[in-house]
Amino acid sequence: MNNMKIFVVGTRGIPNIMGGVETHVEELFPRIVTRGADVTVVRRTCYVNDSLTEWHGVKLLDVETPKKKSFETIIHTFRAVYAAKKANADILHVNAIGPALVTPFAKLLGLKVVFTHHGPDYDRDKWGLVAKTILKLGERMGCTFADDVIVISNVIKDLIARKYGREKNVHLIYNGVPKPDICDYPEYFSELGIEKGKYVLGMCRFVPEKRLDDLVKAFMKIKQEGIKLVLAGDNDFEDKYSLSLKKLARENGVVLTGFVKGQKLHSLLSNAICYSLPSSHEGLPIALLEAMSYNLPVVVSDIPANKEVGLQEEDYFRCGDVDQLAEKLQHKINENKRLTYDMSKYNWNDIADQTYEVYVNLMNKK
Repeated sequence: MNNMKIFVVGTRGIPNIMGGVETHVEELFPRIVTRGADVTVVRRTCYVNDSLTEWHGVKLLDVETPKKKSFETIIHTFRAVYAAKKANADILHVNAIGPALVTPFAKLLGLKVVFTHHGPDYDRDKWGLVAKTILKLGERMGCTFADDVIVISNVIKDLIARKYGREKNVHLIYNGVPKPDICDYPEYFSELGIEKGKYVLGMCRFVPEKRLDDLVKAFMKIKQEGIKLVLAGDNDFEDKYSLSLKKLARENGVVLTGFVKGQKLHSLLSNAICYSLPSSHEGLPIALLEAMSYNLPVVVSDIPANKEVGLQEEDYFRCGDVDQLAEKLQHKINENKRLTYDMSKYNWNDIADQTYEVYVNLMNKK
């Protein structure tokens, strides 16, 4: 099945662009290329800061898109579908429920469609009623009309069986996590004003459903000399939430790194006391899996997607319960020990094999 032509849409782009879906695409598709496919990732110009046309064997196609939270996704995805048709793509791989709105349109144009459901985004606090309605419609279109649906967790698998009766050609393929790159970066640490093993790490986008304000408030209750809280991340669109979070953080001596990748991020993961993710909504959190791959103790909210990771009971706190979060963080700080997790089902090479198999089977269908 060599040179099967795959167009990937539903991401802002790769490489080094913030977001869970972006990380997923960045890890997965160079591996799909090595299995013999011709892969093009369609990027949104408003997020791209390079002039690359190819990256690790993946072709990059930049499509002009207005940077407007409410409709950039849909405009970009329609344009991307046209581009896929024009290029005679065999398969359109749609990521996330917003972009999945175009699934019937892609089918009308004669494209085979694989849809990856990364989580019910309409549960995110940032969307108003209209956006939530469109996202729900996107989910329905993807689950009803895609040839194959990939889900990244059992929670999502159950959700689409219950809501849409979709059980045929549904594949559970987890998110992956790369091998940890254990390292030190003393210059970066002195720039941030932190010390090895003397900080708690929060790492994710600064959006309401991640509830990082709960983490800051919980940390304020901890009485521990010399221990800091570091928040690694930012938001695509500076809004009321991200501005208030940064203000709260600065007023309480929290270290803000901004969006980080590469050695800076790896050094933060290598040397933290523990990691915390207090979110109220997740698909299957790559950031949590990454922290686990660095053997970090974790404290995360007890939402279904986090529970599916299968941590010890003491690693969970009631979502929104700041006192309980503070208590659990204090315990991890006092214990101060590394843990080992079984990360075998989050291996990117296996994930690439499973995804490639979905493509091959779809191409073989008459």
